[in-house]
Amino acid sequence: MKFAIAAAGTGGHVYPALAVAEELVRRGHDHDDVVFFGGDRLEASAVPAAGFPFVPVEVRGLKRSMSPSNLMLPVVVARAASRIAQSIRSMGLSAVLAMGGYVTGPAAIAARRTHRKLVLHEQNGRPGLANRLASRLATSVLVAFPAATAKLHRAVVVGNPLRSRFVDFDRSRLRPAALARYGLEESNTVLGVLGGSLGAKVLNDITGQIVGGAGGSDLAVIHLTGDAHADLVNEAAQDAPVPWLVTPFEESMEFFYAASDLVLSRAGAITISELAVTGTPAVTVPLEAVSQGANAAFLVEAGAAVAVPQSGIDAVPNVVRGLLGDSTRLAAMGAAALSVATPDAAERVAIVLEEAAGRG
Repeated sequence: MKFAIAAAGTGGHVYPALAVAEELVRRGHDHDDVVFFGGDRLEASAVPAAGFPFVPVEVRGLKRSMSPSNLMLPVVVARAASRIAQSIRSMGLSAVLAMGGYVTGPAAIAARRTHRKLVLHEQNGRPGLANRLASRLATSVLVAFPAATAKLHRAVVVGNPLRSRFVDFDRSRLRPAALARYGLEESNTVLGVLGGSLGAKVLNDITGQIVGGAGGSDLAVIHLTGDAHADLVNEAAQDAPVPWLVTPFEESMEFFYAASDLVLSRAGAITISELAVTGTPAVTVPLEAVSQGANAAFLVEAGAAVAVPQSGIDAVPNVVRGLLGDSTRLAAMGAAALSVATPDAAERVAIVLEEAAGRG
């Protein structure tokens, strides 16, 4: 039994796909039996580094502007679909898992051509165009958040697949090591700030306001800025009245969540799922340009987060201070987050994919 996984572009597509692949290995399949298809972005390095075969294909999306390159898109899709179909046949791959993004269209076409079952997974509360179109060809449609079922019919809610470090997350066990990692004390009240892999200038700026008004308190800030903003934020942090620890990224995110009493973040799909599974209260500022509001609503409706629109960003310092000063509410929010978590999402997707391969 061998599997094709199509995942490309951002970590929001690639890392859930790797979580499923790792679960398949845990379930007894060889690394070589899980073959990835994608482009030249994150997947081109992350997939081989994880030990899985990777077949590169040319993929790109439709530009919103009237770009001449859009005229070539059908040709690009056709070429990619042919390459994937050829690989499916030659490698004896039994079923296809598509994780959304540009490569989903070619993968769905290839699955149809080769008469393989197609399993589709949507990470966001508001499905992207590729998944909405490909869902018509899918045998199974899986989604992370209930809101997505309004756009993807026959969809089953399974959650977002996360790496094993989150499946086994234990805050009480990890917290002492997490605080030590950042040089903090148990007496500190810790705000984690997370803008996503590229960072978020608006969160960086508002964090400066939060820190500036925190003199004399026990506040400490762990701030993951993204590469583009690290130097500038670190410069501001040197004169902060409280510990303000700045780093571009954190490879071991379980420590970030274990140390944080509250997280200030965007509302990317994987961030929302990580907040849930780690039981971490949050203040989110959704990036509406990519429809993150639907993701944020998942935690807000559960009572696990507060969402502040970017147009109202000036309210964030007061919201954060109010929550950090209310340990009872933070505890309730953390419990609410855990109540909607899906730590078994990778296993559930892997089982569906195995069943599809068996029927292929």
